[in-house]
Amino acid sequence: MSRLHCPAGTVLFQPGQECPGFVRLTSGSIKVTLTAANGREVVLYRVGPGDVCLQTFACLTEDRAYSAEGIAETALQGEILPHAQFRQAMSEDSSFRTEVLTAIARRFADYEQLVEDVALTGFDARLARALLRLSRDGGSIRTTHDALAAETASGRAFVTRRLREFARMGLVETSRGSLRILDRSGLEKIARDKC
Repeated sequence: MSRLHCPAGTVLFQPGQECPGFVRLTSGSIKVTLTAANGREVVLYRVGPGDVCLQTFACLTEDRAYSAEGIAETALQGEILPHAQFRQAMSEDSSFRTEVLTAIARRFADYEQLVEDVALTGFDARLARALLRLSRDGGSIRTTHDALAAETASGRAFVTRRLREFARMGLVETSRGSLRILDRSGLEKIARDKC
């Protein structure tokens, strides 16, 4: 087992890379994204303490390379279990196995939500949910329209148009590289709407 310490912005894995082992975070967040051939990017999920990265799990169980990218969204601390230790723990340690399988079940619930959001939910609701999720300190968000497009599985131009409308409605205030939520309850109402 080796210790993991990374600053924010560190690229942990990219498509085609071999997996170094199973990551167990004690603090921090990893953003996992998938980029299509046309350059469009979508955020698949985030990995925090107690979570499992499905990319890593698939690489370890199927002996394959990564197909997505993982970036340290914040500073990370944790540990990496090499392949052999991971496989041994999965076969011999029932509490470790239960921890991993429970985390995988939660991750699949995240995927179900992603599919529902993209396929069955209107864009304004997806955008409102993303803004609420990203506003950790209550109102300010450091982000770009490109990043919001990746969060909502859409195009940058569409995000820009809808943010202008949200600003016109008094929900947000935008500036270069950031925005501020002005009406959280209004965004929450939009986020609950499925259409």
